Amino acid sequence: MSTLWLLRHAPVLAAPGLCYGRTDLGCAGEATRSVAETIAPTLPSGVDIFSSPLQRCTALAQSIAFVRPELPAAIADPRLAEMDFGAWEGRPWSDIDRAAFDAWMDDFADGRVGGHGESTRQFMTRVGAAWDDWRASGRDALWVTHAGVMRAVMLLQSGVRCPVDAAAWPQRGIAFGESMRFER
Repeated sequence: MSTLWLLRHAPVLAAPGLCYGRTDLGCAGEATRSVAETIAPTLPSGVDIFSSPLQRCTALAQSIAFVRPELPAAIADPRLAEMDFGAWEGRPWSDIDRAAFDAWMDDFADGRVGGHGESTRQFMTRVGAAWDDWRASGRDALWVTHAGVMRAVMLLQSGVRCPVDAAAWPQRGIAFGESMRFER
């Protein structure tokens, strides 16, 4: 049996309510260290560590390595990056045109977010490829990643490769620094 830990980055240095999927925001160092100090002792020796290439995740992966230097170095995996919200990136959610948002919800699987961002299907396909690789490896792994990726894995674990409508997307809140565990 193998275990996959998913770990969300610490709080970002940004105003609340900002749309920042692929926007490469940093996190406060103290908060990142605190998350690393919480998760690192729970990880088994030899666990494979993968990180989203965005700095809010790579900084956390580096902090884990500082706490547990005997663990293998993290590998940046672009499949673990947050969804690309296109023209909505870096804008407050409250400023996003309601008609454009509703159009995405109406074509949730294939509508391109923010006009030129990813569709949910594209997002799920790339996260699904990482999921499939982990399952085939038979090894324990930690993914330092984002709430969207964590929700995608919740769907993949239940056998859903791409939700057809927005109502099927997991609504569960995922806190900064929260971890989840899946077994195969």
